[in-house]
Amino acid sequence: MPPNEPDVLVSDQERSEAEERLRAGVGSGRLPLADLSARLDVVYAARTRGELEEACRGLPVPGPRDALVVDLPPSSRGFVAGVFGAFQRRGAWVVPPRLTVWSMWGGGRIDLTEARFSSQETEIRAVALWGGTRIVVPEDIDVEVRGLGLFGVFGRRAARRTGKAGAPRVVIRGLALFGAVVTRTGT
Repeated sequence: MPPNEPDVLVSDQERSEAEERLRAGVGSGRLPLADLSARLDVVYAARTRGELEEACRGLPVPGPRDALVVDLPPSSRGFVAGVFGAFQRRGAWVVPPRLTVWSMWGGGRIDLTEARFSSQETEIRAVALWGGTRIVVPEDIDVEVRGLGLFGVFGRRAARRTGKAGAPRVVIRGLALFGAVVTRTGT
């Protein structure tokens, strides 16, 4: 909502957006659950943008990348290894800005399709020594793959630019020695 138009009447769409903004505030811990009901009452009764903005006071305005880049600490350490075994990281998790993945006589899978990112740019360093790693990336992020396959494979299948302004960027780099690092797009 433009702040210079506080007297413009609100639409049902703007009310819905304000409601989502409040619910996201509760979900992120910025707004106490006890305050939600009173603020929602103000949203439903609001007639102007100024009144709607007052109901959302103190909460960030959502942008195109809010769903992917979050202001939360990483839920995973910066190192994952599969040595004579396997690892898997999937589901809803917060990716650290730098993640190192080792597969040595074992393998693993890093699935970013439901993940959120703690930084606009994330670097994944993947090393596969007689092992394999699969990295699954969502379609709405920029992916750059820079790796070397020495008697092995370092797949670049998921490398692409989305063309969306503000899309998170993941750079996958590393080495596959008698092993494989495979990237693919998933939903």
